[in-house]
Amino acid sequence: MSYGSRIGTEDETAQGRKLRFQSDDMSSRGATPAPSIGTSMGSEVRQMVHSVALPPSSTFWAQMKEGIMETFFADDPFRQFRGYKGKQRWFVGLMYIFPILDWLPKYDKRMLKGDLIAGLTTASLAIPQDLGYAKLANMDPIHGLYASFVPPLIYALLGSSRDITIGPVAVISIIMGQLLKNEIDPHEDRAGYLRLAFTATFFAGVVQASLGILRLGFLVDFLSHAAIVGFMSGAAVTIALQQLKGLLGITKFTTSSDIVSVMRSVWTHTGEWNWPTIGLGFFFLILLVATRRFSQMRKRFFWCSAVAPLGCVIVSTLFVFVTRLDRKGIKVIGYIEKGVNPASFSDIYWTGPLVARGFKVGVVSGLVALTEAVAIGRTFAALKAYHIDGNKEMIAIGTMNIAGSWTSCYVATGSFSRSAVNYQSGCFTAMSNVVMAIAVLFTLLFLTPLFHYTPECVLAAIIMNAVVGLVDLRAMYLVWKTDKIDFLVLAGALFGVMFVSIEIGLLVAVIISFSKILIHVTRPHTALLGNIPGTSMYHDIKQYPLASNEPGIVIVRIDAAIYFSNSNYVRERILRYVNDAEDELAVNGGIPLQFVILEMAPVMSIDTAAIHAFEELNTNLQARGIQLTISNTVGKVITTFKDGGFVDLLGQEWFFLSVSEGVQVCSILIKRKQQAMKENYADKV
Repeated sequence: MSYGSRIGTEDETAQGRKLRFQSDDMSSRGATPAPSIGTSMGSEVRQMVHSVALPPSSTFWAQMKEGIMETFFADDPFRQFRGYKGKQRWFVGLMYIFPILDWLPKYDKRMLKGDLIAGLTTASLAIPQDLGYAKLANMDPIHGLYASFVPPLIYALLGSSRDITIGPVAVISIIMGQLLKNEIDPHEDRAGYLRLAFTATFFAGVVQASLGILRLGFLVDFLSHAAIVGFMSGAAVTIALQQLKGLLGITKFTTSSDIVSVMRSVWTHTGEWNWPTIGLGFFFLILLVATRRFSQMRKRFFWCSAVAPLGCVIVSTLFVFVTRLDRKGIKVIGYIEKGVNPASFSDIYWTGPLVARGFKVGVVSGLVALTEAVAIGRTFAALKAYHIDGNKEMIAIGTMNIAGSWTSCYVATGSFSRSAVNYQSGCFTAMSNVVMAIAVLFTLLFLTPLFHYTPECVLAAIIMNAVVGLVDLRAMYLVWKTDKIDFLVLAGALFGVMFVSIEIGLLVAVIISFSKILIHVTRPHTALLGNIPGTSMYHDIKQYPLASNEPGIVIVRIDAAIYFSNSNYVRERILRYVNDAEDELAVNGGIPLQFVILEMAPVMSIDTAAIHAFEELNTNLQARGIQLTISNTVGKVITTFKDGGFVDLLGQEWFFLSVSEGVQVCSILIKRKQQAMKENYADKV
C-alpha cells in the first residue's frame, strides 16, 4: 500500500481518517530525523508497509457520554427495553425493578416442590444459627430470628439471585458486636445499644442501596479476593476462639477480640471452667464436625449437616430440661418472647452525636456484607450458568436492610453455608427465601418459648462448627502460588484481625490493596521483545529465551496506560533498555543501535504528561543518533498523539501498523546505511 500526502487528511471511506506517509522530504515538514537514517527512506520502502488509521472524529460531549456509559452502565442495563413501547416498556421496567415479576408467571409445581424442600431444609440450619449469631452481635437471640424473617421477604421481591439465602452471618455479627461495643456498653445501656444497632443497620442499607442506584458497585471491587479471604479467615479464627467462653462456661471474659487477649482470658479463668458445660458442649461439637465431614464425603447426604444444628438444639434442650443441668452451672438462653418483629423506626438515632457513630459502623458492616453477598451470588450463578446484576443486588440488599432497621433487625446478608444448603437442596427461585421466612415466622409465633432451656454451650458449638468452613486454606495456597503481593494483602488482613482487631485487619487489607494498585499504576510492566525464529512474531525475551534481538534495533513493549503518574518511569525504563543494549555492544561488538521500536498495543490511553515524556525521550535518542518509532497504537492513543503535536514532531512515517513492519523498514534502512558506508570506504580507498 502506498502512502498519501499528508497526515490528518480526511478519508471519506468507511476506514475513517488515515495517517499517511508524506512523499516529500521530512525536513520540509520540520521533522527531526536521526542523522543519515530518516532521510534515506525512499518511496519504495514506504510502499512496503500499511498506513496507520485514525478513528472517526467525535465531539467532546460524545466522548464524555461514552466514558460515562462505560463507567456506570458497562452491563448495558437498558438493553431489555429495546423493542418495547408504551405500556410494555413500563411493565419491562417493573420487571427490572422487581425480578419476581419475571419468574413468578412461569412458576409451576415442580419449582414449588424444590423451593419448599430447600426453604425448610435451610430454615433448619438458619434457626439455631440465628440464635447464636445474635449473641455474637451482643444482641438478644430473638433479633437473629427477626433478621431471618423480614429481610428474606424483601430480597425475594428485589433480588436477582436464585440461590442466595438471606439472614445474619457470623462475620457481620462479630463486626457489629465489636464496633458497637466500642461506642456503647451493651450491658450498661441495653436500650441505647439496640438503638445504635438499628441506626447502623439503617445506614448500612442506605450505603448499599446508594451504591446500586448510583451504579457505583465497582467500588466494592477495591476489596480484593485476597483481602476477603484473609479477612474472613481471621474473623473465623477469632469467632471460633471466642466461643470458648460458652464451651467452657466462663463468666468473666475479655471484651477484646484479638487472639492473645482471648487465650489469656481462657487460661486466667480456669477456676470458672464448668465441667458439665465442657462435656455437653464438646460432645455436640464433635457430633456436628462428624456430621459435616460425613456430608462432605457422601454428597447425597448433604442434608445431614444442614439439619444437624437444629437436631442438636432440640436434643440438648430436652436433655437439659429433663436433667435440670441448668442448676449445675450450664447456662441456658432463657425466656424468649413470642411474636413478630416489633417496629423500631422510632428507635433509630436521627439526631445527636450517635448518628455519626451509627453511620461509621453501618458503612463498615454494610460494605463487608455487600461484598460477601455479591461474591456468594456470583459463585452460585456461575454454577447454574445464569447472570446476576451486581447493582440490582446492591439495591435489593440495601432495601432489605433499611426495612430491617425499621423492624428490629440488624444487618443481614447472604450466608454461604445456608446458600450452599439451599443450592444442594434443589432450589429453583428466590421463593425458597419466602419458605424459610415463613418457617422462621412460625417459630417466632409459637416455638420461641421452647428455646428457654437451650444450652449456650451448644450454640457456641454450632457457631464454631459453622465458621470453621470460612478458613479457606486452599484459597490461601492458591493466592501464595499466584501472586506474592496478593498474599501480603491476605496476610495483612488475617493477622490484623487475629492479633489486633477486626477494624484494623480490614484497614490493613485496604491499605495494602491500594498500595498494590499504586505500584501497578506508577510502575507499569515493560518488556524487551525479540523475534521468534521462523516467524514474524515478537515476544518477551524473558518468556521466550529463544527469541532473538534484531541487529541495531531495540524493541520495547509497554503494558499499561501512560499517565502523569508513570510517564517519567516509562521514559527512564526505555532509556535503561537503550543503555543496556549499548553497553552490550561496547563489549561484544556488532551493528550500532540505530532504532527503538515501541510496541504500544497494550497502551489503551495516554495524557499530556505522557506526550511530554515521549518528546523528552525522542530528544534524548536523537542526540545519540537513534530514531524513535512507534507501532501498533490504538485509536485513542494515536488521536492523542496527533492532537498533542507529537506525530508532526516525530514524523508520521515513524508510526507503524505492527512491530514486524517496523522491523522490516528499519532493517532495510540499516542495511542501506551499511552499504553506503562500504561504498564510501571503497571510494576513499
